[in-house]
Amino acid sequence: MDALREAVRTGKLPPGTRLPSSRSLAADLGIARNTVADAYAELVAEGWLTARQGSGTRVAQRAEPPRAESTRATGGAAGRAPLPTVRPRPAHNLMPGSPDLSTFPRAAWLKASRRALSAAPNDSFGYGDPRGRVELRTELAGYLARARGVYADPERIVISAGFVHALKLMGAVLRKRRVREVAVESYGLDVHRRLLTEAGLHIPHLPMDESGARTDDLGGMPGTGAVLLTPAHQFPTGVPLHPDRRAAAVDWARRTGGLILEDDYDGDFRYDRQPVGALQGLDPEHVVHLGTTSKSLAPGLRLGWMVLPENLVTEVVETKGISDCSSSALEQLTLAEFIESGAYDRHVRSMRLRYRRRRDQLVADLAERAPEVRVTGIAAGLHAVLELPEGGEASALRAAAWQGLALEGFSRFRHPDAAPGRDALVIGYGTPTDSAWAGALDALCRALPQMP
Repeated sequence: MDALREAVRTGKLPPGTRLPSSRSLAADLGIARNTVADAYAELVAEGWLTARQGSGTRVAQRAEPPRAESTRATGGAAGRAPLPTVRPRPAHNLMPGSPDLSTFPRAAWLKASRRALSAAPNDSFGYGDPRGRVELRTELAGYLARARGVYADPERIVISAGFVHALKLMGAVLRKRRVREVAVESYGLDVHRRLLTEAGLHIPHLPMDESGARTDDLGGMPGTGAVLLTPAHQFPTGVPLHPDRRAAAVDWARRTGGLILEDDYDGDFRYDRQPVGALQGLDPEHVVHLGTTSKSLAPGLRLGWMVLPENLVTEVVETKGISDCSSSALEQLTLAEFIESGAYDRHVRSMRLRYRRRRDQLVADLAERAPEVRVTGIAAGLHAVLELPEGGEASALRAAAWQGLALEGFSRFRHPDAAPGRDALVIGYGTPTDSAWAGALDALCRALPQMP
């Protein structure tokens, strides 16, 4: 209760913010519902909150606390340095890139961990194979084949500490192969572009449209030896790579000996149809398939994988080296057990349903409360793009800040050399907990342009 008072007093919870129901908050905190209900009632009585039938519990419209005057005006010691400004933590988080961490399957993971530890061979406590535990590579080979259409021999799989680690390794390998340029999509994560440039590679960009990256342009880029793509669900635009563009990328790789780096970051999450198969299935000898558990389970596990062309395995393993202990062997064994037991499939199915409901609610609420805003991209993944009227991105970001809402503008992901695009927001609807989702969605609708 004291924490809620402090959050309201300091502005972390702005006036009008809708709080989670007593049932949801009690479930998140692991306490009795009556305890939460009593705390809400007391804060309503004190004037911190308001509660109306049908509107839920919200932060009251209280007057802002008086700001402290400067030490000179209040008679403070001369020359005393002013206190640094502390930016309040956002009340709502719709930043893309993270799943709902509160849904991590703790009990099932603990059960798998116990089984894995009991059965772990003695050599699993040593430095081990740089490729990763064979148990996990074997389970991944089977899962990726049936779920993503990947040709994945265990001997071609190398375990990494997530996508960034894998991309860093690939950047080093490409540089050793004297590759000078790796083409990237004109919109994507700047951390990926930075990793490639830090490896000494130039990163020309491929223009994009409603069919994804224009891979047919690769033929006019003679210095390019590889291309980084998000074919199943482009980040952040949310469009899949058109079949003709997929074929063009593979044809380019075969003709030139180039490599396609396939970032399959959320390929398991498609809601309107069966997921599109991975690009790697079209040509396993020219596509490096890169995946992680960061969206399906949690980024904190630091578990990812590379499915490599046969002629790349030795180079990647040598670059990774035995000293690169990227992921705990016990975590690898736990994930292998988690997949083998069927728990991974069950969790993915459960989260697919949960995220689909959130996306459907987002689309429905925007249609009712902000009809000028259009949700674009396919029904997939953990984020959506909200297309705004011209000039609306900057104003929406300012309004979101006033609402205590953390989110990203579409322009944040643009390649430095790409032409400016549309005004839009990138909304991570997978990030909030269930109890925080309603409040975050409400704050988002208040921040968006409204019909007159």
